[in-house]
Amino acid sequence: MSLRRLSSPLTRSITALLAALICHAPVWAQQASSFPNKPLRIIVPYPPGGAVDPLARTLGQKLTEAWGQPVVIDNKPGAGTVIGTQLLAKSPPDGHTILFASSNHAVNPAMYEKLPYDSVKDFVPITLVALFPLMLTVNPDVPAKNVTELIALLKKQPGRFNFSTAGNGGATHLAGELFKSMAGVFAVHVPYRGSGPSVMSVMAGESQMTFDTVFLQMPQVREGKLRALAVTTSKRSQLAPEIPTMAEAGLPGYEAYTWVGALAPAGTPPDIVLKWQQEIARILQMPDIRSRQIAAGLEPVGNTPEQFTQFMRTEMDKWAKVVKRAGIKAD
Repeated sequence: MSLRRLSSPLTRSITALLAALICHAPVWAQQASSFPNKPLRIIVPYPPGGAVDPLARTLGQKLTEAWGQPVVIDNKPGAGTVIGTQLLAKSPPDGHTILFASSNHAVNPAMYEKLPYDSVKDFVPITLVALFPLMLTVNPDVPAKNVTELIALLKKQPGRFNFSTAGNGGATHLAGELFKSMAGVFAVHVPYRGSGPSVMSVMAGESQMTFDTVFLQMPQVREGKLRALAVTTSKRSQLAPEIPTMAEAGLPGYEAYTWVGALAPAGTPPDIVLKWQQEIARILQMPDIRSRQIAAGLEPVGNTPEQFTQFMRTEMDKWAKVVKRAGIKAD
């Protein structure tokens, strides 16, 4: 088709876009070549000592060694990660400040009526850093030795069993709601303040089942204080290879986990985003780093910005449906 037959506004828009890309390319290249030229900051929207914090500090140390600039880990917990995320949205898009976002980033748009930022437009995905597999466990007195038997038991006695979680609207809660929806069962949600109390409630028999990290629960499973039925990822956990996946255990298509991914502010030059992604991926593949993360119950990833973008879109769509179906609201 001749360009003359295209509408004038469309032709002008395409021309303007191409011109902008051509004009910005040398600037982006120059910025990337001198990056980083001052201290870096990784915002962690959780308090020190949690699962995300040590991962950020490990990567921060290696980034300092590689780039010759100090990396500050800035813990900004609160409001379901909204406080730390808002801080990144307002940061200069020069690549010197990034956020270690979690699965909350994909859930919050459905949980909150209004956020102080746009979860998509205000950020640039860098890479999915790691996955945290979850595991479905039950109290040893529950007469179900596998997922199929548990589903049958819940259908036979609807509302008779409780499932505990680390808190309302978190990954452990949503994993349970997804299970209820896909299995067509009902169990009473009992939220606790953190994973520790939640898992302890199942061990004590106050709740009958829970979804929480493999790392936290496997010691109790090996001591016989919990019975593991399945892990929630599509592949078996390297930390517990003997435990089947939910699909293998009788619920095909089920997949849930918590995750950590790196985000930059919107407007960050693509070359700098790529520089971050490549360096994080390189560090995650170091044998000592990889083995330490696997031992801590993480599955290192380090995928491309494009792959991480698609991953987050899928997560947002998936959990929005779960939140709406279950009627979950932010506390």
